[in-house]
Amino acid sequence: MQFCQICGNATELVLSCCPFCGCDQENPQQGQFKSKKFYQKTINLEQGLPTVEQALLRLRQELAMARMEKIRLLTLIHGYGSTGKGGGIRRECRKTLDFLKGKGDIDTVIFGEDFSRRRGAVKHLLSRFPELSSHPHLNHQNKGITLVFLF
Repeated sequence: MQFCQICGNATELVLSCCPFCGCDQENPQQGQFKSKKFYQKTINLEQGLPTVEQALLRLRQELAMARMEKIRLLTLIHGYGSTGKGGGIRRECRKTLDFLKGKGDIDTVIFGEDFSRRRGAVKHLLSRFPELSSHPHLNHQNKGITLVFLF
């Protein structure tokens, strides 16, 4: 196993490109990629149908790992809830992220429904990180995700 230096997801050594972000590898044996400017990772907090507490524990672990790996963006998939009213993982995850932002532990939080080129905060992020313009959730108003930018 190796980790994509663009999206941070685990990939097999034999692959010539990352199956998650599509980034081509120059040398699969050494895990080198053509672009190393913007590191991001997608985390599915719903994977395995965890309890809210388990999902929050994983969130904190993933944030700590992302800091160590110098990942700038985490795309958190927390779902929106099968009733359409918002699930417990989503609600508690967002509360936790707001708290961590208030403490200064994370830079920016963008909720999926606000992740649009028309929003001022997103315009600013797109100017800082042009690679973000190819994010698959941009302009889709996806209430089941949250983007977290780290310092």
